[in-house]
Amino acid sequence: MKSYVLALAIFAAAISMTACGSSNEEAKASWGEAANKPAKPDPYAGLTAFEKEHGIGPVKEELKLEAINTTLVKKGEKAFETKCYACHRLDTKLVGPPLQDVLKIRKPEYVMNMMLNPEGMIKNHPDAKKLFAQFLIPMANQNLTMDECRAILEYLRHANENAKKPS
Repeated sequence: MKSYVLALAIFAAAISMTACGSSNEEAKASWGEAANKPAKPDPYAGLTAFEKEHGIGPVKEELKLEAINTTLVKKGEKAFETKCYACHRLDTKLVGPPLQDVLKIRKPEYVMNMMLNPEGMIKNHPDAKKLFAQFLIPMANQNLTMDECRAILEYLRHANENAKKPS
């Protein structure tokens, strides 16, 4: 009987140590997994600080914008109606997003790079990729000149400043 109790005590101790050991092993494995878990890749990796905020394209410096130029606004409105109106309106979602408030969320340089380099933006800029995923139709390259693009930007600036304020 004494040997039976001793054997039972040894067996219980072994089970207890194994259980503790396995929970420690599980804990170690869990910590190891967390430590070895790959971090989410940075969607902006490979972009310069300027490109992250201002987009990818021919506009590589911050614009020095002054008071709205009404001559450029008129040229921009005409260019917008000719080149952009098939897909965009100022205040209504169409094929593409409404553009009246685009300058509240995007830098002017980003907007110009999107107009001048839509393929490169959709391919390489995470924010443009998200927009493409939302609208499912890539922005067409209208082969805008830098002057046309600048005029459209001025038109959008004017539209943004003259938007109805919420009451």
